[in-house]
Amino acid sequence: MTIRKLAPALALAALPLLAAGCTSQKERPTDANPAAGAPAVTVLGEAQNCVNRSQVRATVVRSDRVIDFEMNGGKVFRNTLTRNCPGLGMDRAITYETSIDQLCSPQIIYTLQNFGGQPQRGAGCSLGKFVPVEYVRE
Repeated sequence: MTIRKLAPALALAALPLLAAGCTSQKERPTDANPAAGAPAVTVLGEAQNCVNRSQVRATVVRSDRVIDFEMNGGKVFRNTLTRNCPGLGMDRAITYETSIDQLCSPQIIYTLQNFGGQPQRGAGCSLGKFVPVEYVRE
């Protein structure tokens, strides 16, 4: 009877250790390598200040600091924000306001948080340059 009661407690106590073993330190983003954990890319050209908003097919948040803008036609621009954006890596969604058809550095984007099924704007963060990249196929 005593062993039965302890088994679930021991299993729960081991979960943090198992989870820690699954994630290596080099996969976690740092200031020195904010794109760690994101898919590997090859840089295809010079960084740009702006991209056309109407050409953005999807925004893929990779971490608190890295967003991939996937464009119509297959182009991808990786944007490394000027600083970490609190909650971005957890919420994985952004919103922004612009009166033109461009997203430009250093425009402010906001995390989009879900509170009780209602989207709300969170922390504001500044976009960096848009670097044209191609995902590395392994």
